[in-house]
Amino acid sequence: MPIEIPSGVEVEINGSSVRVKGPKGELSHTFPGIISFKREGNVLHVERSSEEKFGRTLHGTARALVMNMVHGTSQGFSKKLEVQGVGYRAEMKGKTLVLHVGYSHPIEVEPSAGISFALGEKGEIIVSGYDRELVGETAARIRKVRPPEPFKGKGIRYSGEYVRHKAGKAGKAAAA
Repeated sequence: MPIEIPSGVEVEINGSSVRVKGPKGELSHTFPGIISFKREGNVLHVERSSEEKFGRTLHGTARALVMNMVHGTSQGFSKKLEVQGVGYRAEMKGKTLVLHVGYSHPIEVEPSAGISFALGEKGEIIVSGYDRELVGETAARIRKVRPPEPFKGKGIRYSGEYVRHKAGKAGKAAAA
């Protein structure tokens, strides 16, 4: 599948390395020599030199990575997290995210380069940036501070994540 390059995004190919520069930022990645790239106008094609299993798997991976680079530098990526629980909240202190999630002290999360935090309504944290891998990793780091627990569902979860609830002691006694 070809990759459409939107206007305002520059793609520079140097052998098996690709550099993408857009309005949101700049990303580069070097791929193994099996993978090559060919540009025709505003369309980029990913090609492989062999039909071996390793080459076929890298072909799809390389295409997905370059597509994410193009999309990230032009539009960006974001992940939403929800903070649920009595007294649990998130607030911003400058660019730093401060989490109050049941510990004796607040947890401060510093954004990496290229990452920004925003707060939505009802305890929603929005992690955004131009590098998809870094956005996902930062969101996972925030979720790890207080993952959702299965008895009351309190904690930090991804938006739309389903947390299976357990019955607990009272539920076991009622079932017996």
